[in-house]
Amino acid sequence: MDAASPGPSLYVPPHFAADDVREVQAFIGRVGLCTLITLGAEIDASLIPIVLHPDEGPYGTLRGHLARPNRQLDRRRPDVRALAVFQGPAHYITPSWYETKRRTAKVVPTYDYAIAQARGFVRIIDDPDRMREHLAQLTAEHEATVAGDWQLSDAPHDYIDTMMRGITAFELRIDELVGKWKLSQNRPADDIDGVVNGLSALESDAARTVAKLVDEARRG
Repeated sequence: MDAASPGPSLYVPPHFAADDVREVQAFIGRVGLCTLITLGAEIDASLIPIVLHPDEGPYGTLRGHLARPNRQLDRRRPDVRALAVFQGPAHYITPSWYETKRRTAKVVPTYDYAIAQARGFVRIIDDPDRMREHLAQLTAEHEATVAGDWQLSDAPHDYIDTMMRGITAFELRIDELVGKWKLSQNRPADDIDGVVNGLSALESDAARTVAKLVDEARRG
């Protein structure tokens, strides 16, 4: 999903490609946490909570913040795009679950997973009102995931002002957005049955989540 380049920076075989921008944006919203990677003298990476504003720009705009002592944004090269990686559910897939193993034995292990990558140039947010607005929305979105109701206004105003002086807020206008759902779409139907059944039998949250995604992917 990038009109300015011949193909995505992330390797995505056609059968694993997530071509619906809104679907990838929704995935980013559900994950809510990204690894922000920037290039300076070396590569820097930080794990940070994010808010996606889906209608700001062709693919949306990400807003987040880092602790001010974290100098990653100061070290970044302004002429090089940053990369935000959103890692979703993942699980190991054993060849023992494939019917093909019993037929030909021509199978190897793999992982099934969902991932999204967003690239764009980072801009620092200096305005205190915009920073406060970002923090209020970030809080509201993440509180909703735990059925919480804490708001920025629940803390003393001067305390929030003090905390804001300890962070660096930024926005990343997405100019390349890539989603990859690697969910056994390249396997025969009976192999996919084996993956869903094998994962479901493990009775772990991660396995059940991936089993559901694999099942949904084969149903289109």
